Amino acid sequence: MRVTREQMAQNRLRILDAASELFRDKGFDAVTVAEVMKAAGLTHGGFYGHFSSKDDLVAKTLDHVFKVDSSAPFDLPDYVERYLSPLHRDNPGKGCPTAGMVAETRHQSDIARKVMSEGTRAQIDRLSGGFSGDSAERRRLAIVSWAAMVGAMMIARGIDDEKLSEELLSETKNWIEDAAL
Repeated sequence: MRVTREQMAQNRLRILDAASELFRDKGFDAVTVAEVMKAAGLTHGGFYGHFSSKDDLVAKTLDHVFKVDSSAPFDLPDYVERYLSPLHRDNPGKGCPTAGMVAETRHQSDIARKVMSEGTRAQIDRLSGGFSGDSAERRRLAIVSWAAMVGAMMIARGIDDEKLSEELLSETKNWIEDAAL
């Protein structure tokens, strides 16, 4: 039975969504193509009808997740509150693609790194719209705030001291509110 173009597009989206969650949760190297396909509810054999390699999947997944993330409505104070929360920290598979995948992206293909750069640039542009001041000041605040948010989230996820983890998130949020909002 032939698969329609519409079904192919739906299958590709299911693969990208499954890969996105698995990569953010476990990392690129810990996830196999077979695992992605199983999570998408598809057979391993169908993978190459959508992607040329796992490297291609990684790059396309990054592109997909940044586009989905940037399409949501944006309110800076609400975004900072949700981003720097224990809920976000405890659910990396559903969270920020940068905090979940940036450290490993440096070991990926040039195209994956380019997509991460484009996603970072878009996020900085998005954040800068939430700050006041001239364009250079808004950009500076967006860059510093984004770096602080991502760094705080990565550290908060990587340590075993919950009190310190929550303090990292809380103090970063307070700093951004005091310094920039």
